[in-house]
Amino acid sequence: MAGYLSESDFVMVEEGFSTADLLEELTLGASQATTGEVAAFFVADLGAIVRKHFCFLKRLPRVRPFYAVKCNSSPGVLKVLAELGLGFSCANKAEMELVQHIGVPASKIIYSSPCKQIAQIKYAAKNGVRLLSFDNEMELEKVVKSHPSAKMVLCIATNDSHSLSHLSFKFGASLKSCRHLLENAKKSQVDVVGVSFHIGSDCPDPKAYSQSIADARLVFEMGAELGHRMQILDLGGGFPGVEGAKVRFEEISSVINSALDLYFPEGCGVDILAKLGRYYVTSAFTLAVSIISKKEVFLDQPGREEENGPTPKTIVYYLHDGVYGSFNSVLFDNTCPTPMLQKGSTSRAAAACRTGRRC
Repeated sequence: MAGYLSESDFVMVEEGFSTADLLEELTLGASQATTGEVAAFFVADLGAIVRKHFCFLKRLPRVRPFYAVKCNSSPGVLKVLAELGLGFSCANKAEMELVQHIGVPASKIIYSSPCKQIAQIKYAAKNGVRLLSFDNEMELEKVVKSHPSAKMVLCIATNDSHSLSHLSFKFGASLKSCRHLLENAKKSQVDVVGVSFHIGSDCPDPKAYSQSIADARLVFEMGAELGHRMQILDLGGGFPGVEGAKVRFEEISSVINSALDLYFPEGCGVDILAKLGRYYVTSAFTLAVSIISKKEVFLDQPGREEENGPTPKTIVYYLHDGVYGSFNSVLFDNTCPTPMLQKGSTSRAAAACRTGRRC
């Protein structure tokens, strides 16, 4: 093992002790505390992350997983995934520093943002991070000047019209512009070594992966014609992290495997990667919050006053955290966390929520 884990970094619990058991114990202790207000907190089942990893290896045996640090940068998560041998997809200097601080070698880091600050490109060059993404001429020019030894991966646009996050609106080169970019890279003596794409989060159509893999094959052929040594295919992310998603991970992996067999058959010399975030951590994290108030409100029903009978009511609960804190996924991902009442709390009600992202 790589030696990233230290037992002192974690709170260990007995075998058979569930997340629900731990939450009940912690919230009960918080409610009985007399030393001030207790903040919201997360409980992480790191075993769930390990199980997700082995599921991924089973379903996509040809794909090498990289973890998207921006999804959840908790040290425990990073150390467990590093111990499992994952690479790391970093969007900025802070994330590169974070994973290198725990001992991850530069060879396992991708500077994956297609839009980079020059100072951060120089940081990557100084610290040995050589694999970078790009999708336009300006990014290419910045790398030529600040990191001439970089190995570049061309990010292509996808059809993400059905996805929750439409990343191709911001990132990704169209197929029409790829040859021009590859030609410019060749003139600038920059090595383009592969192609990446990202279909966006929660895409309900697995065929989007097969179409993007087919598009990547075309770009591979363009690059080879121009003398680039194309050897990396990056499938991006967007894989579901919870049960009950619109499309099951098993369905997505089946489509990907078929497309890889067709366009990048085994033995073709291409290293296949994927950048996963919520797939690993969504089901592992539970957020504990206090219910600080509640009130009864009337349901808004226009014209109701003209009818006979009582006006229906509902209860609104107030928590000591919100959408500008741990529940930011409600705003950014349009998610609806599932509440679970912790009945063990004595002096003040407590609730736990499954949430897809860290605070």
